[in-house]
This record gives sequence, C-alpha cells and structure tokens, in this order.
Amino acid sequence: MPAEARRQGRWHDGWWSAARACPSPNQGPRPPGVPVDLVVLHSISLPAGQYGGPQVEDLFLNRLDCAAHPSFESLRGVQVSAHFLVRRDGELLQFVAVDRRAWHAGVSQFQGRENCNDFSVGIELEGLEGQPFEPAQYRALVQLLRALRSHLPLRHVVGHEHVAPGRKRDPGPGFDWPQLQRRLRWSAARFPFSPG
Repeated sequence: MPAEARRQGRWHDGWWSAARACPSPNQGPRPPGVPVDLVVLHSISLPAGQYGGPQVEDLFLNRLDCAAHPSFESLRGVQVSAHFLVRRDGELLQFVAVDRRAWHAGVSQFQGRENCNDFSVGIELEGLEGQPFEPAQYRALVQLLRALRSHLPLRHVVGHEHVAPGRKRDPGPGFDWPQLQRRLRWSAARFPFSPG
C-alpha cells in the first residue's frame, strides 16, 4: 500500500488500517439503531506516569500481570477496553471495531443519554490526567478523528470527565481542547469548551 494511503487509512469492518489491530475480548454489540455520534477521550498510564510499556495493551487484552506492580492489584479481574490507544509517540492501536461497543466509559451520560458506551467511540491517550500530552499525540488524534468523522455521524468530542463528572477526571486540564478544535477546524460547539 502506498505510504500516503496508509497514513490516510481505510475502514474494513470497523477496523482502521492505519492502526495496529489488537482485538480485545472486552466488547459487545451496540444497541440496534443507535447512531455512534460521540467520541470520549481518556488518559491512561500503567503504572501511573510511566509510558511505553505493554501494560495498557495487556490490560485491554486481559493479560495484565497484576502481581507486576502494587498498583495493578486493584485491576485484578477488571475487563475494560477502548476502541483506540494513542501512544506518546503517536503510534495508534485499535482494540475494538467501531461498529462494536467497547467498555470504556462505565456509568456515564451525555446530553441526557445514559450508557455512553452504547453510542460512543473511546480513545485512550497515553498520559496522566492533568499532565500535558505530546505533539505526536495531537497529530495522530486529529488524523483519527477526521477518519472517524468520515465513517460515523460524529457530533461531539468530549472527555471522560464530561460524561462521568465527579467519578472521572481524565484527560484533565493538561489536554488542550482549543488546540484540538483549531487543528480540526470543526465548530467549537462539538467540544466541551467555549472559545474566549
């Protein structure tokens, strides 16, 4: 495949060819007739503040060694997933087809609709809530969001903190929402901030 075509990616049964496929068992069908019109951004690092290791991928694939670090004990038996992970260097991994329901938002609601997993795509950014993200992550995220909007009827991009306030705080104040909006050139109404 030519390099430009690979960068742009193509969709095949809900999988984007520009991402490395890592199919997770933690997924299921979406409710019939529900449009997927929301993206929920998260941040994750395992152990907290450490990057580049296999632990996040292992978590989503149910193979995390919970004895490897004291902080992992609370994750024993947890079954979670996101559709995508954007690593610090911009590498993109996909765990669940976008036409399937990933297990990322938990108890959540957006604009009066509960269970955001039913109608959203979950994107994890390798990072620590409240801390800055890397330029390569913004570049990869913009490319991914444009691809998703070409494939799904997306209306909004929000953080986990916006759909589960009080319970979740990611991606947190280190995430630059205005920068994302400027790079995408989408209406500010699609994002959880008001331009100054």
